[in-house]
Amino acid sequence: MNFLDKLEQKFGRYAIRDLPRYIVGCYIIGAVINLIDPDMYYSFLSLNPGMILQGQVWRVVTFLFAPIVNMRSIIGILFVAFVLMFYYYICSSLEQAWGSFRFNMYMLTGILGTIIGSFIVYAVAPSPYIMMDTYYLQLTLFLAYACLFPDAQVLLYGILPLKVKWIAYFDAAYLIYLFISAGNGVYGFCSRIAIVISLLNFLIYFLAGRNARKYRPSEIKRKRKYVKHVKQSTSGARHECAVCHRTELDDPTLEFRFCSKCDGNYEYCQDHLFTHTHVKKHKQ
Repeated sequence: MNFLDKLEQKFGRYAIRDLPRYIVGCYIIGAVINLIDPDMYYSFLSLNPGMILQGQVWRVVTFLFAPIVNMRSIIGILFVAFVLMFYYYICSSLEQAWGSFRFNMYMLTGILGTIIGSFIVYAVAPSPYIMMDTYYLQLTLFLAYACLFPDAQVLLYGILPLKVKWIAYFDAAYLIYLFISAGNGVYGFCSRIAIVISLLNFLIYFLAGRNARKYRPSEIKRKRKYVKHVKQSTSGARHECAVCHRTELDDPTLEFRFCSKCDGNYEYCQDHLFTHTHVKKHKQ
């Protein structure tokens, strides 16, 4: 059992369910702010360690509202809508495969790493122009998705079908290009630190979860439809996790399995199937 498994045993019940919905909500707020006043985010909300040390502590939270793109045009608004839908799909698939706790931890460590990285840059090269956001964390989320669903297909520009793994190669090459071409100033230093932190975060969770069961994206819709049918045909739950006591009525995307190593009929959800402590009866 690795470190993440032990953490999940102790703190898994505190995980935020359906976190992707809240993440996308933050980006929608950022998009609205950008539409009202494009300068507001950079002046009052961005992750600027110098301003934080001067008392503007809200920036350690409000930088999560970073606008994705300029929305001063119809094309910009449509692009934001497309990106947010795709981003929600990726994050939901990761949460489905990893479980809510691990996805929560991935986002938490990535965000904390970005905050710490900004202060490292400020300590090495103090400047009022230091700003960091979650852009590179978003790019590594796609790499994580590609590792779990390499053969899934997406329609590029809604027309050209491509396997996710080929887009992931481009994503990785793009990150390398950004690292090399970032420049020598404060902005370049910020970019390189943010890229390194995001990639380290990805590698840690990739290595920790490389033996996790892989889901096909099409399974999510099928499982939701099946559990919805079960819910409509019975007044009570048919499955209950012995650890967190969630049922298919609490979350229609949950999958349940019995553990062959436990003494007795103990059923576990996908988040605790491989992380629970096996129940053993004492022999007389």
